[in-house]
Amino acid sequence: MLQKQKKNWESIKGVKLNIKLTAIILVFVMVPIAILSGIMFFNIEQSTINENVSYLSSTMARRQDSIRNNVDSINMTTQFFLSDETMNKVLLNAKNGGEYTTKEWIKIYRNDVAALERLINTNPVLGGARYYASTDNVQEMMPVMYSASRLQKQAWIPMLEEGGWIFDYKDNLFSGGDNTPMMALITPVKNRKYGELGVIEANMKMETMFPSLYENVAGEISCFVTAEGRVIFGKNTNEAVRKIAISLARQMQEIAKKGEAPDIKTYYSKNDKSVISGMYINELSGTLVSVKNISENIDEVHSQRNAFVFWMICILVVLYFLVNRVVLNLLKNFYDVLRTIRQVRAGNLYVRATDVGREDEMGELAHQVNRMLDNIQTLMQQNIDREILAKDSQIKALQNQINAHFIYNVLESIKMMAEMQEEYQISDSITSLGKLLRYSMKWSSNTVLVADELEYIKNYMALINLRFDYVIYLSLNIPEEILSQKIPKMSLQPIIENAIIHGVEEIAEDTTIYIKGIIIDSDCIIEITDNGRGMNEEELEMLRKKIAGEIETSGSSSNGIGLKNVEDRLKMAYGPGYGIEVAAMEGCYTKVSIKIPMIEIDVNEGNS
Repeated sequence: MLQKQKKNWESIKGVKLNIKLTAIILVFVMVPIAILSGIMFFNIEQSTINENVSYLSSTMARRQDSIRNNVDSINMTTQFFLSDETMNKVLLNAKNGGEYTTKEWIKIYRNDVAALERLINTNPVLGGARYYASTDNVQEMMPVMYSASRLQKQAWIPMLEEGGWIFDYKDNLFSGGDNTPMMALITPVKNRKYGELGVIEANMKMETMFPSLYENVAGEISCFVTAEGRVIFGKNTNEAVRKIAISLARQMQEIAKKGEAPDIKTYYSKNDKSVISGMYINELSGTLVSVKNISENIDEVHSQRNAFVFWMICILVVLYFLVNRVVLNLLKNFYDVLRTIRQVRAGNLYVRATDVGREDEMGELAHQVNRMLDNIQTLMQQNIDREILAKDSQIKALQNQINAHFIYNVLESIKMMAEMQEEYQISDSITSLGKLLRYSMKWSSNTVLVADELEYIKNYMALINLRFDYVIYLSLNIPEEILSQKIPKMSLQPIIENAIIHGVEEIAEDTTIYIKGIIIDSDCIIEITDNGRGMNEEELEMLRKKIAGEIETSGSSSNGIGLKNVEDRLKMAYGPGYGIEVAAMEGCYTKVSIKIPMIEIDVNEGNS
């Protein structure tokens, strides 16, 4: 162990002095920053959690007030129905088998039923309130009075004896009713002498009582847990939330059983990255639970922390070089002379020590070293001058070689001679040839604008027409947006050449080659169509297979190798979704379509 520690210490001692000083400076700078940043991001995360906890807690408090108001509305409506003596007499009369005259029924409807209906209609949160008689011996008066047969259709029949709150049921009073989830307070109407006379139902939509169950709040899911442990969801159901809700509801119910008033409980669950809030509703003997997933907020804080760490590492790297440079500058006097001596010793006689104006001993040593190197340099320069004289003849020979500029100058001279002889057709042809050569020999970039490629084709067509007794016209219909797009160089010319050789030459008459540009969404298509001999289905299928690489092509000019080369370059540049397509009709036309994206990219396809 001691041997290993000694070896490690010796390796540290062997590190250069400037690196040691740089490391010490960075440690004293970065350690406090790391500690402060850790505390800062921890506080940001806690602040995010506390903010969401506070928001959900205040939201639950507002929901508590709304629920209590709705419960009071249902209770008041029920009490109003219970206190209506006329309607209670109607229920009692139905129980005893008594009957009313038509005139009496009309009076009851106009007075009591109408008053109860107005009460229901003036309460916007109330779904409805109804009497159900214990027998069918009653005149039904909608929307208030119904017979026992109607009562049997409701799903809450088992609760008639005890009454109370029921939740999340479908109103089956009438067949074909909607499926809106309802809740209601069921109150039996009893008489000491005659027993149960009927039932009062005061209902409300679940969405009205618990809007949070049906709201589309991002990341938040709410549910209601009844006293029996039934979990009621609205639009969204989540099993994880169900387990959380059951556990929280049990805790709230235990507090309520002890006679204490459970308040709103809101807390943050680190495992679920969620804020959980529960509210026990004493009037309903149930618990409303809301779970808000804040993982995105927490992940955003973590992402910011990671980004901070990443940039701090980058800054640390940059700072290392900057501090190291400053340290090196402080140690420059020492290292400069040492480095110069080492390089001279290695055979580099061109190096010079800097700061020769220094007044100390290191400055004097640097000055003497530089004088010695200057003398050696003078002797070597004399030998170099002699070698330069020997190389002059070789350089002149190279300058006399024919190059591209020489060709351009010769073509220019021929053009001027043709113009002097008023041979303007020859002059124009020489101009087109010059442009053609310049375009072909200039490969500063592997991509060119579509406009430049078309200009090259125009010059190419001008020269091609010199060969034939007929004229091949060029029709261009290209939008400006496509002209400014980039395309691999020499992508269109092989297609034009293919159209002339295999399509136009065989008919040997005046014709037109059409070049059309089409923009489709984020792509563009360049169509090149000739009115040549076309191809039959067998030839077309063979050509497509050659382009796709399914059939091996050789180097002849008639086997589609040009189109195959264009296809490969396009796919290499833009991906498998781009390339060329060929369509033809024998004796009619051949159309080659090039598909490229509507973007400007730098295509790197190697040397051509």
